[in-house]
Amino acid sequence: MRFMMLMIPKGYETAEPGVKLDPERVAAMMKYNESLQRAGVLLALDGLHPPSMGARVSFPGGKPKVVDGPFPEAKEVVGGYWMIQVKSKDEAIAWASRCPATEEETIEIRQVQEIADFPDDVRRAASRLPEMQGEMGQRR
Repeated sequence: MRFMMLMIPKGYETAEPGVKLDPERVAAMMKYNESLQRAGVLLALDGLHPPSMGARVSFPGGKPKVVDGPFPEAKEVVGGYWMIQVKSKDEAIAWASRCPATEEETIEIRQVQEIADFPDDVRRAASRLPEMQGEMGQRR
């Protein structure tokens, strides 16, 4: 089972471009990341620039509308993520619980939808998905 662990830092929704990182926090997080890697569960991880550097594309009436960040209505935003492969939701929760997060951070855990989770008609509609995922993995 693949799970995405989403880091949601309080206040990141209003962070300015070029936010400064604390080297001690980064070092602690790297130790955690290395433990995920040593355990063989880590598939991917990245931090994200703040929303002030991003954009949102919505589709009112079916037409794209672009709004540049920051997004005043945002209450919580993702600051980074880990993609892990574990045997259960409980194991994903256990890994998230080991993170050296602060009281200003929350980790949301979401299971990734696998093609096998869908009925036959949906699998047929998405039949190229495994091939596409393999191609993406080769480019990394």
